[in-house]
Amino acid sequence: MNFSFTEEQEMLRKTVRGFVDKEIMPNISEWDRAGKSDPAIYTKLAELGLMGVCVPEQYGGSGMDYNSLAIVCEELERGDTAFRTAVSVHIGLNSLTLLQWGTEAQKQKYLVPQAKGEKIGAFGLTEPAAGSDVAALETTAKKEGDFYILNGQKAWISLCDIADHFLVFAYTGEKSERHKGISAFIVERSWEGFSSMATKGKLGIRAGNTGELFFENVKVPKENLLGEEGEGFKIAMAALDNGRFTVAAGAVGQIMACIEASTNYCHLRETFGKEIGKHQLVQQMIAKMEAGYQMSRLLVYRAGELKNAGKRNTRETSLAKWQACDFANQAADDTVQIHGANGYSDEYPVERYLRNSKAPVIYEGTREIHTVMQAEYVLGYREDKELNRMLPAWEQELIKQ
Repeated sequence: MNFSFTEEQEMLRKTVRGFVDKEIMPNISEWDRAGKSDPAIYTKLAELGLMGVCVPEQYGGSGMDYNSLAIVCEELERGDTAFRTAVSVHIGLNSLTLLQWGTEAQKQKYLVPQAKGEKIGAFGLTEPAAGSDVAALETTAKKEGDFYILNGQKAWISLCDIADHFLVFAYTGEKSERHKGISAFIVERSWEGFSSMATKGKLGIRAGNTGELFFENVKVPKENLLGEEGEGFKIAMAALDNGRFTVAAGAVGQIMACIEASTNYCHLRETFGKEIGKHQLVQQMIAKMEAGYQMSRLLVYRAGELKNAGKRNTRETSLAKWQACDFANQAADDTVQIHGANGYSDEYPVERYLRNSKAPVIYEGTREIHTVMQAEYVLGYREDKELNRMLPAWEQELIKQ
C-alpha cells in the first residue's frame, strides 16, 4: 500500500476543509437547534465538484478515486455528520450503484445530472419492520403492462424531502422467495402517488433531513427497473459496500473533530493548578482517540485501495465501518467527559458529536451485524465471490493508473 496522498488529494482535502470552515462551522449550531440546514449547501458542494467526486468525467463527475471520496467524507463529517450523510447517500448508495448496475440510458438520464449536482439521489431500502432483515420488507412492485405498480413505505430515509431520485427496493416475486424476489427501481419524486414526511425528534444528525417515503400505486416505467428482476438484494449489498465505506471515512472525520476539540480544551482549562491535559486520566482518553483515529484511517484507506483495484471488499469495508464507528462513538463520549459540565451544554460542539456518533453505529449494518460478519469470515462460514461482472471501461482505466 502507498500511504502517501497525491498532490491532487492534498488539494482536495484543503478545499473541503476550507469549505467546512467557511460554510458549515459558523452555522451548524443554529442548524442543529433548528432541526434543518440551508438547502443551498448542496448547490455549493456541487459547484466544488463534490457531488460526483469519484464518478467518471464521462458521466459528469470529477473522475477521482475512492480514497478521494474518503477524504471528502472525513472533512465533511468534521463539520457535521449531516453533510457526510448526504454525500454517502447521494454518491455512495445511489450514484455509484447506478454506475455499476445502470443501463447507458439510465446513466444518461439519472447519473449525469446527479454527478453534476443538478439532481439529488437517495436510497430506499429500510422499512418500519425491515432493517437488518432485508427480506422482511413489505413494499411490492406488481408488473402491469409497461409499468410496475409500486406500493409500500420506507423509513429512516436520508434526504427524504430533498432528493429528486430514489433507488427503491420492492418485492416483484413472492415473499416466500425472500432475497431472490426483491428488485430495484429508480423512482422520481414527481410521480403521482409518491410522498414523503420528515421524522421529528431525532437524537442526533438534526441538521440532516431524514424521514419516510410513501408509495400509493406509483406507476414506475419498466425501463426504470435497475438490473434484472430478482437482483435487488445483490444490488442493495453492492450499494452498501460503497455506503459503508463512506460512513467509515466519515467516522474518521468525527474522531478528528473530537481530538481537535479535546486538545483545545485541555490547553484552556485548568484544575488543581495546571492544564487538564497534564492529568494522566485525561491523557489516557486523548491517547485512545489518537489510536482509534490512526487505526480507523488505515482500515478505511485499505478498503479504498481494494475498491480502486476493482477487487471485492465486503469483508474489509465491513471491518472499517464497524471499528471506525465504534471508535468515533467512544471518542465522542470521552470528549464530553473531558469537557465536564461544559460538555453537557450546546454552547460547545461536543454534545452534538456524541449525539451524532450513535446513528452510524446502527445504520448501514449495526455493530452486531458487522460483528457476526467478521466472525463468520474468520470461521469460514462466509466467503465472498469475485465480482460477477466485467469491469466497465472507466474502472479498468482506474486500475491502470
